[in-house]
Amino acid sequence: MEVKIFEFNPISENTYIAYDETKECVIIDPGCFFPDEKMLLLNFILDNDLIVKHLLNTHLHFDHVFGNNFIHEQFHLDTEANKGDEFLLEQLPAQLQMFGFVNEDNRIPKIGKYLNENDVVTFGNQRLIVMQVPGHSPGSIVFYNQDAGCVFVGDVLFRGSVGRTDLAGGNHQQLIDGIKEKLMKLPPDTVVYSGHGPLTTIREEGRNNFYLQ
Repeated sequence: MEVKIFEFNPISENTYIAYDETKECVIIDPGCFFPDEKMLLLNFILDNDLIVKHLLNTHLHFDHVFGNNFIHEQFHLDTEANKGDEFLLEQLPAQLQMFGFVNEDNRIPKIGKYLNENDVVTFGNQRLIVMQVPGHSPGSIVFYNQDAGCVFVGDVLFRGSVGRTDLAGGNHQQLIDGIKEKLMKLPPDTVVYSGHGPLTTIREEGRNNFYLQ
């Protein structure tokens, strides 16, 4: 499996396209905000003849859903996310105002399919296993590809840090417990694709992450 990483919007959010030799792909957390960011994402898909099968969200904070409506328009795909974060979509205008964003697209994305613990998302020859790890937000989920040895964690876990828990529905202890009980039990070499910042591994975070000691 190949993973293309884009860094989008003023909050430097990581958007991922995962694809394999079949040309089928998924888009995870489309944070493209500016028109040129949206075209950059679209052109990569078109230039590589990719077939987009799923629009996935690890959670529904505004910086991870900026591009959801655009992807829906281009590929007729509905958002797939956990129901626990649905209220964040309803609060999207307030989120934007709180962080000083002016978004010309006032339409609120809608969840077309709810994802829950142990659900499996398939594309090409790939299987993404859904794990619920709330705490950063009530509906935070991660996508684990055992065969590829990687996990897309959104804002649950970062290199040397963990997600903030001071936003609506956040719970620090719940987040730490979930990371330890689920993510830290993955194989040590598992590559961690976070919602912001650089890649890391389960081994590195187990050894060096202050919040997990």
